Amino acid sequence: MYRHEGEDVFVIDSHIHLWDASEENIVHEGGEQFIQCFYDYHTAFTPEEHQWDLETYRKYGSEKMVEDLFRDGYVDMGIFQPTYLTDFYEDGFNTTDQNAELATEYPERFILNGQFDPRDGEEGLEELERMKEEYGIQGVKLYTAEWRGDSKGWRLDSPEAFEYLEKCKELGITNIHPHKGPTIRPLNRDAFDVADVDDAATSFPELNFIVEHVGLPRLDDFCFIAAQEPNVYGGLAVAAPFAQNRPRKFGEVMGELLFWLGEDRVLFGSDYALWEPDWLVPTVMNAELTQEQRDEFGVALTTDVKKKIMGENAARLYDIDIEERKETLQNDAISERFDLGEGAVAD
Repeated sequence: MYRHEGEDVFVIDSHIHLWDASEENIVHEGGEQFIQCFYDYHTAFTPEEHQWDLETYRKYGSEKMVEDLFRDGYVDMGIFQPTYLTDFYEDGFNTTDQNAELATEYPERFILNGQFDPRDGEEGLEELERMKEEYGIQGVKLYTAEWRGDSKGWRLDSPEAFEYLEKCKELGITNIHPHKGPTIRPLNRDAFDVADVDDAATSFPELNFIVEHVGLPRLDDFCFIAAQEPNVYGGLAVAAPFAQNRPRKFGEVMGELLFWLGEDRVLFGSDYALWEPDWLVPTVMNAELTQEQRDEFGVALTTDVKKKIMGENAARLYDIDIEERKETLQNDAISERFDLGEGAVAD
């Protein structure tokens, strides 16, 4: 467990992937463009000594993932956010069923999310029911810019999407994670526009909309939507690495989020394997707002605020009792495998 200024910090990485972008899995040129763009993000923000070579990045596998998250990366639990992209990758980029293998092996460490795409019609609704019945999913990751044949995206506020959100409400799948951030080659930037969250959040107050990547580069649009919709949250994947080489920008982003949303509606995510938590968790935990930013926004990144962002807020959304889970994790398979034990990971 990570410790900061003498206090335990329970880390739930709310945005992780186990992907396969190997050349043999690519069936469309978009698949190669996609992983190359991912790799550009990786090298742009990752400290040089932590950068991976491209071949490792394409397909790193479950063993490396477990080591990177739990042995080396200070993470206590991780939430799988699947991204199918089946038009680009023969077996998908990372699917719920693929992620389920690792989540089943380490059920105390992983939370398995599903996904939906309203273009799948009735068959997709049946698949949503299957994932709930088979895996007990509490959340779905939505990729509104995913290509599907001639279609290059869909909207969260469409009648078809509302049918799926109604099904989520019926099934008790309460956490909706739409990707609303920077585009990835060759997908379309406008298909990730955050505007369609507004009507969806208003129409389904029983659901939580965790907007991944906090709408970047449309941060203002996101904040104004979230300010009026109490069931809208911000996921820090993509924003978090700014703390490393753009600390002032990170301070601006965090200042806006804390001003408009407050400290209870922001969730940490590394976006693994875009970035590794071994350097990202300490970087975020040690980040501060400048005095000018503290004065302007009237907020500060205190240890209590950071503890909420790093794990407590996600725990609330996914019904995790942190104190109970801490006891369980002391003697689980991961702790025994890596000889972690109580207090083994320090500041």
